[in-house]
Amino acid sequence: MQPFMEINLINLVDYTGTFVFAVSGVLAGVERKFDLFGVFILGLVTAIGGGTLRDILIGSTPVGWMKNEVYIYLILAAIPFCYVLKDRVNKLKRSFFLFDTIGIGLFTILGLKKTLAFGLSPMIAVMMGIVSAVFGGVIRDVLSNKEPLIFSKEVYAFACLAGALVFLAAQYLVLENIAIVISICVVITIRILAIRFHWSVPFTP
Repeated sequence: MQPFMEINLINLVDYTGTFVFAVSGVLAGVERKFDLFGVFILGLVTAIGGGTLRDILIGSTPVGWMKNEVYIYLILAAIPFCYVLKDRVNKLKRSFFLFDTIGIGLFTILGLKKTLAFGLSPMIAVMMGIVSAVFGGVIRDVLSNKEPLIFSKEVYAFACLAGALVFLAAQYLVLENIAIVISICVVITIRILAIRFHWSVPFTP
């Protein structure tokens, strides 16, 4: 049985990731001037899309959000949150980037840990961490008629990969809770620095 503090941290990561990804989806819908239902759908698929695919692939069914209504409440809460804040934010794209970046950091480690808990190999766990982090955004971008970030030369999935590998190493060196926090920070930091300094993954010839 996991220690009490670890369970609390994982729940916090899970709920926070759901909310911030829902916010990024809602912001995308607001930017595209979708109606309220369209905004909700975009927030929903962004928040649960990657985790749903991960759970199906590793055989964790019913998928997580179907067993806990808190996820739906968090997604619903993202809608008024975005509408209240949108007039106070100078640039909608900057807010979208921030929430999306936090989301991929949180969900990378969450997906990695859940896959390891199912007894699958570290390699598969890293892949599922990336799936958890990026595929909600892929669905969001497709529905918004945008090129998914994972298919562009932007440092996106690579940041998730780096954070996942850091966690696999750090969990043997420090307390697991600390490894979780460090790994999430690695994903977020790489993504922010990549945008700040225009780092990119080169295209193949």
